[in-house]
Amino acid sequence: MLLAATAVTAIATAGTVMAQAEPTTAATDDGQVPAVEDFAYPDADRIFTETGVRLISGDGHILLADCSTQPVNGIGVMRVRSSESVGVNRDGRVCFRITGTPGVLQLRLPVVYEIRGDGYAPDAGHVVKALLTTDSGTQTTVDVNPRASTPVGVGISPGNPPTTLLQLTASS
Repeated sequence: MLLAATAVTAIATAGTVMAQAEPTTAATDDGQVPAVEDFAYPDADRIFTETGVRLISGDGHILLADCSTQPVNGIGVMRVRSSESVGVNRDGRVCFRITGTPGVLQLRLPVVYEIRGDGYAPDAGHVVKALLTTDSGTQTTVDVNPRASTPVGVGISPGNPPTTLLQLTASS
């Protein structure tokens, strides 16, 4: 009788433990758990601490890059200039490499005054649109010159309000 009571208690306890277990994601036929992509930028918190640039999300086709990267076949890095102490060297320079199109990157880069396209040869460079906002919430979309610098915000006129870069969108 004692053995039966112990067995019932063990089964009841196991049932309680099982009922409290967290649900699991079912594995695929090959045993792997499916990935769920949220498009969050990898190591975003570390990058923000090191550079002052908040990278939020993207599709992986516009990546933070070393500004000293040399052009290959006329394509280099896109350079964004800010009057804030941002970037790897905290000198206001932040660069991005476009690895494919279409590409999109959501970010927050304050007090941007210039965006330089990634083309360094005739007919080279990606078509890029930049979405910017002012502190008052006024948003503008700017076509970035693929082979030259495009002034934005206070870069157009010192009397203009500072702009924060919110998104880069690249196409061919």
